[in-house]
Amino acid sequence: MKFFIDTANLDQIREAEELGVLDGVTTNPSLMAKEGITGKNNILKHYVDICAITPGDVSAEVIGTTFDQMVREGEELAELHDQIVVKVPMIRDGVKALRYFSQKGIRTNCTLVFSPGQALLAAKAGATYVSPFIGRLDDISSDGLSLIAEMREIYDNYAFETQILAASVRHAMHIIECAKLGADVMTGPLSSIESLLKHPLTDIGLEKFLADYKKGNA
Repeated sequence: MKFFIDTANLDQIREAEELGVLDGVTTNPSLMAKEGITGKNNILKHYVDICAITPGDVSAEVIGTTFDQMVREGEELAELHDQIVVKVPMIRDGVKALRYFSQKGIRTNCTLVFSPGQALLAAKAGATYVSPFIGRLDDISSDGLSLIAEMREIYDNYAFETQILAASVRHAMHIIECAKLGADVMTGPLSSIESLLKHPLTDIGLEKFLADYKKGNA
């Protein structure tokens, strides 16, 4: 399972990279704005800065909602760096753009996916990644993890090469369950990845080891 971090914060990306488990980055206009990155030129430069930190894929999102807008923006983003994956919304023109980019050899991430039907369309159109937002489904009392299971079954039935990128991951159990269900990638905040480190018995055991060591070397 690949680990992506969902942020535009360069310090957090460096920290995740230093941890030794980072495979890529996803971000979006909201995360850019959160870091004070505004204006087209600044945003494009920031994507390049992210690529300089991690050797993995970096999803860069288009803003346009028409086919022509998405194609124009996506081609510009793809030219920024070899690591860029063009992030396209799951809308009618988005599906058309996915097919266009696929035929041009431009890798894509279909975002804002909430149903198996949407996931099937994105895979048929040639998306490299498809991002089901499991946390947001949980927020409306739906089962986000069941969507991962349905997507895995569908993609395996027809040998789609599209990778399931579990997005809107909130905590350790989301990650563990997604791994058990066969998601190819997870993306979430640094805190969700770091939560995998934590277990009370680890803390208790380490504390005892250190205490015993001090007694023996007093």
